[in-house]
Amino acid sequence: MLTPILATLGYVTDGRNVLLMHRDKRPDDLHYGHYNGLGGKLEPDEDVAAGMRREIAEESGLTVERMTLRGTISWPGFGHHGADWFGFLFRITEWRGTAHAGNHEGTLEWVPLERLFELPMWPSDRLFLPMVFDDDPTPFHGCMPFEHGEMTSWSYSR
Repeated sequence: MLTPILATLGYVTDGRNVLLMHRDKRPDDLHYGHYNGLGGKLEPDEDVAAGMRREIAEESGLTVERMTLRGTISWPGFGHHGADWFGFLFRITEWRGTAHAGNHEGTLEWVPLERLFELPMWPSDRLFLPMVFDDDPTPFHGCMPFEHGEMTSWSYSR
C-alpha cells in the first residue's frame, strides 16, 4: 500500500521569469546542485493550498495572492531510503512582497522561462514542467516511480 509523504511544489512566475531555488547550501541534500520550485511537506493540520502558501512564505518571503493547481505527481521510491512522495504542483501568478536571497537550503533566483531547461535539474522535471506552464486549464496527474535515485517510468493523464 502506498503511504506517501504529502508535499507541495510551487512555481512563482510573472509570465516571463520563474522564481527557483538553487539547492546549493547543503551537500547532504537529496536535491543538491539542482534547481527546484519552492515547497515542502504538508503539516498534519493544513490543507494543500494553505501548505503551499506557508511554504512560499517560508522559503521566499512572498505572500501568495493567486495560485492555480496545475497537477499532481506520485513519486514512489523518490525520497531518502525509498520513501514515497505525492506532490501537488502549483503555478503562482500573483503575490505580495519581494523575494529574499534564499535560505538554509539554497539561493533564490529569478530565471527567464526560456532558459528554464538550460539549468541543472532533475531530468524527470523536464517531463512535467511544460505542463506547469502551458495554457491548458486541465490539471495533469502523473506517476513517476524512482529506484536508486533514478526515474524508472513516467505516465500521466489530463
